[in-house]
Amino acid sequence: MKEEQATILVQVQPNASENKVARFEDGVWQLRIAAPPIKGKANQELVKFLSDILEVSKSSVAIAKGRTTRRKVVAIEGLTQEEVRRRLGER
Repeated sequence: MKEEQATILVQVQPNASENKVARFEDGVWQLRIAAPPIKGKANQELVKFLSDILEVSKSSVAIAKGRTTRRKVVAIEGLTQEEVRRRLGER
């Protein structure tokens, strides 16, 4: 049996006042992350934030592309695209 996996495109704004899903526009989730983009801290916080919102383990969330850019492709194991969209949209 194949495990579900979803991928989403995110645009990250680091150094925000709080972690927040700002909006969904043109297929891209705009996320504000409260960590600085230094030594991977914003990426770590992004993974933690998404795992909390999506109710999956941190090991189920991985940055597939864009580790050093603001625009990233994030892979989420265990959820369908629709489940991810619904859970992020509720925020």
